[in-house]
Amino acid sequence: MFFLETERLGFKLWSGTDLDLAIGLWGDPEVTGLIGGPFSEEQIRERLAAEIANMKAHRVQYWPIFLLSSGEHVGCCGLRPYKLDQRIYEIGFHLRRAYQGQGLAREAANAVMEHAFKNLKASALFAGHHPKNEPSRRALEKLGFRYINNQFYAPTGLDHPSYLLTAEEFFKRRREDSGQ
Repeated sequence: MFFLETERLGFKLWSGTDLDLAIGLWGDPEVTGLIGGPFSEEQIRERLAAEIANMKAHRVQYWPIFLLSSGEHVGCCGLRPYKLDQRIYEIGFHLRRAYQGQGLAREAANAVMEHAFKNLKASALFAGHHPKNEPSRRALEKLGFRYINNQFYAPTGLDHPSYLLTAEEFFKRRREDSGQ
């Protein structure tokens, strides 16, 4: 059922039949307010189509995630093409309000990072967040990302703090965490 699992979460692929899930997530202004939303149903349809197209073309998307215990849709976490000529992907996560603040974003992101570096042979992962999104900043720093600069993000019209995590940094941290 899931192509990737963590202790509490399962990852699936978006499909054309998932519009209701997409609307429940990206149609919520509290979820999307800091990423250029709220989004109209047409914009959500386009976003869903883009996620499906990214999977077909690049084997990545912001995959929908679900609680293993109940099957409830938590949100999404995954990858997008960023600088593919350098094997750099963008990582991101969007969680429904009911699931924020429970460590689920970090749990999901850790699994996605492992997948990116081990299976896709990514050289690095890029991430950014809205300047007012302190929980995302803290999550990225706890995941080992380091601030590199501010980059303009067209959907919000603002410069967003931007971060990078290289494969070397990721594997070094994994070795340190395991005591090797």
